[in-house]
Amino acid sequence: MVNIKFGTDGWRAIIADDYTVDNVKRVAEATALWLKKNQKSKVVIGHDCRFGGKMFAETTAQVLGAHGITSYLAEGFVSTPMVSLGVVQNNADLGVVITASHNPPSYNGYKLKSNLGGPSLPSHVAEVEELIPDVCNTSLSSIADLKKSGLVQIVDLEGAYIAHVRKNFDIDGINASGLKIAYDAMYGAGQRCMMQLLKNTVLLHCDDNPSFRGQAPEPIHKNLLELSETIKNDPSIVLGIANDGDADRIGMYDEDGNFVDSHHILLLLLMYLHKYKGMNGKVVITFSVTDKMKKMAQIYGLDCEVTKIGFKYIAEIMSKEDVIVGGEESGGLAVKGHIPERDGVWIGLTILEFMAKTGKTLKQLIQEVYDTVGSFAFDRDDLHITEAQKQAVIENCKTNKYTSFGTFPIKGTESIDGFKFILSDDEWVMIRPSGTEPVLRVYAQAPTLAKARILLDAANATIL
Repeated sequence: MVNIKFGTDGWRAIIADDYTVDNVKRVAEATALWLKKNQKSKVVIGHDCRFGGKMFAETTAQVLGAHGITSYLAEGFVSTPMVSLGVVQNNADLGVVITASHNPPSYNGYKLKSNLGGPSLPSHVAEVEELIPDVCNTSLSSIADLKKSGLVQIVDLEGAYIAHVRKNFDIDGINASGLKIAYDAMYGAGQRCMMQLLKNTVLLHCDDNPSFRGQAPEPIHKNLLELSETIKNDPSIVLGIANDGDADRIGMYDEDGNFVDSHHILLLLLMYLHKYKGMNGKVVITFSVTDKMKKMAQIYGLDCEVTKIGFKYIAEIMSKEDVIVGGEESGGLAVKGHIPERDGVWIGLTILEFMAKTGKTLKQLIQEVYDTVGSFAFDRDDLHITEAQKQAVIENCKTNKYTSFGTFPIKGTESIDGFKFILSDDEWVMIRPSGTEPVLRVYAQAPTLAKARILLDAANATIL
């Protein structure tokens, strides 16, 4: 019996190892028990492009159906935001997404979505986790029989999402602007909707390939070199967009093929929504996001709150307060006027709309950000070390063993979630174990990318 635990964003495990039909049944059983305990009875279920997605989604629907719970089951693979929007549009009580997001292709996972259209509250996830039985012995009916009884209803979540996008963006205007983009789906669930929405687009990895050709579908530069080279080799391309496996995260490139990280995208979103569109609200960021967001919020007269790492903490605030922009370093970003959910497609369209309406290039818009808050760069290393090494580093952080990284003295420490070591006003290093993968993450911010690399190298040499 495997001890199943939900991490930063759902339960994830290696397929055919811990992620099996029997273990999915156990998690689905807990989901059903939680729903019944809270007198709820309708769930939207979807899966992304990963191996076995349809089977695991149908297994979940079968377990829920055995408890008399109605499942709105997506037709074909869908993105996580499509499921979250589907929960709202179908007036459902919960969403389940079979996905391991950006994890390597050997993984699959199980995410829970609230009735508000975003991640379930951490307290609700904990309650479901407590209800996971050692084994699920519930007698299951076939999907065909559940369809006949009405306990499984097939829904077109992708079509509904595309219609929602068209209501909120001038897609015809964006297509008429002549802006040519390159889009890398990373073999993920955003591929079909982006192909339908944007016409003047160079497409990469937009086919159904559950193996992702062995590459984890995480939209960071080292995984997107082909996208970068495509832009560099075609001067007519003005923007590059990449989404992860379930299309809730985004990676972006400027017209020269340079990677634009989530920190810069967050600043662009805040500048566009407040300065150009006159919108207000609270700014919410996770602990690893650049402090430049605090500075821009202060300049604009907006409140800013820093949370633990994990979009679920942002979503919880969005469910209670008026939030203009929320986001995390890993590419999960959300904006006012949409569901309280990170959405890589929606964010990409927002930046594209910003460019179309201003007539400015992405580089020009980023320079406007720098003119406001100052220039900066960010980098991150994922260290694949032993669990013993990882725990030793974390213990050293807790006991303040580190006083400098190489020649860079530590001037202050913050520990909201992980450990951020302040080196100067614009320079810091952060150390934190991943909540979704067996790695230790080391982050650095500095005035230039070269300096950020120097800080990372100094930190790695110190801790290992």
